Amino acid sequence: MGSKEFLQLINMEDCAGSFMSEAWTSEDTQQQIIRETFHLVSKRDENVCNFLEGGLLIGGSDNKLIYRHYATLYFVFCVDSSESELGILDLIQVFVETLDKCFENVCELDLIFHVDKVHNILAEMVMGGMVLETNMNEIVTQIDAQNKLEKSEAGLAGAPARAVSAVKNMNLPEIPRNINIGDISIKVPNLPSFK
Repeated sequence: MGSKEFLQLINMEDCAGSFMSEAWTSEDTQQQIIRETFHLVSKRDENVCNFLEGGLLIGGSDNKLIYRHYATLYFVFCVDSSESELGILDLIQVFVETLDKCFENVCELDLIFHVDKVHNILAEMVMGGMVLETNMNEIVTQIDAQNKLEKSEAGLAGAPARAVSAVKNMNLPEIPRNINIGDISIKVPNLPSFK
């Protein structure tokens, strides 16, 4: 396999069509591929296997579609024909279980309204068509760390306003002209009154 990307498309579809896709194909053909994928997968009987030859738009016999159907959602991965079907089914299972852990009983609305979080989870698992991580606990740990970082950065966004408010509330008799912190001396420019 070498450095070849084996995942070309990851698609999550509801029973009426698609609402989310991660593709390593051109934007021009992505919507056509999604429609073709939905048509191929949604028409299949539930008693048949979960993989089939790719459609014309996604490389025909060079690629295969591997999918799992959960309630109202289809999770579809388009992979190189040399990839293990069972390995990809396991990858889909890990992805869905990770979504379930991160969203605490994931549902379709979570995937629709938190697309960025779904993409972050997917990016922890797959990057550029290559599988990076399959340990669900490691993925959840990284996502939790990312969420904490985002929350702390959101707090930093309001820091300048809080600093100005704190200075206003200090009731200084006059504005300091020099601020000395250890070896560092900061000269304060002439500012209009805070009040």
